[in-house]
Amino acid sequence: MIEAKDLTKRFGKQLVFQNLNFQINDGEFISLIGPNGSGKTTLVKILMGLEPSSSGTLKINEKQTIGYVPQFRNIDLDYPLNIEQFIRLNLKFTFSAKQRNHENKIIKSIMQKTHLTDLRNRPLGLASGGEKQKAYLAQALLNDPKILILDESTASLDVEVKTQLMDLVQELNQKYHLTVIFITHDYELTKKYTKRALLFQNKTIVPVKVENISKEMFEVEAENVRI
Repeated sequence: MIEAKDLTKRFGKQLVFQNLNFQINDGEFISLIGPNGSGKTTLVKILMGLEPSSSGTLKINEKQTIGYVPQFRNIDLDYPLNIEQFIRLNLKFTFSAKQRNHENKIIKSIMQKTHLTDLRNRPLGLASGGEKQKAYLAQALLNDPKILILDESTASLDVEVKTQLMDLVQELNQKYHLTVIFITHDYELTKKYTKRALLFQNKTIVPVKVENISKEMFEVEAENVRI
C-alpha cells in the first residue's frame, strides 16, 4: 500500500531525515516511533501530500484515501456544537436533498462504528476526553479512508481512555481491514496494539519487531523539537 525508497527531506540546510526505505502493507497496524524532533510529523505531512519530499520516492496506491486523527485538543465547555454536528463539519454543504439523505446514512453508520450513536446530541464541550477523540476519529472516517493516521492521538488521555480508544481503532483495523499508522511515544500501547514499528533513528528509519521494542526507543530529546 505504501512504499518509500530513499526518501529524504531537508528544510534549507537542515536535514530532517535521509534515505528512508520502508513498506506498510495493506491492513497493517503499525507504529511510528522515535524521539521528538526525529521527523515523524514531517513524514506524516509528506504521506498526506501536505509537504513535498526533497528527494526519493513515496508510492501510495492512488485509490487509498487517508484519514487523520490529531493529538487531543481541549475544547471550551461552551463550544456551540454537539457531537453529531461536530462530525458533520467535515462534510461539504449541499442543497441537494438526495445528497443530504446519503450523508445522513454515512453519519449514522460512522457513529455506529465509533460507538457514538447514543452520544450524538451531547455538547462536545461537555464530552469526556475519550468521547472528543472518538468524534475526531469519526470525522476522519467520513471519506471512507483506507489508511488511518493517529498522530499522538492518545497523548494527554488517562490509561483507561487510551485503552478504550485503541480498542476501537483495533476493531476498525480488523473488521474493515483499515491500515493504521500510529505515531506515538507510548511504549505500552505500542507493545499491546502493534506488531511492527518503524523507528526513527539517526535521521533514518529502522523497522523493528514489537518483541524487540524497548522503552529507550521512546526517549524524548532534550530540546523537545517537533519537526
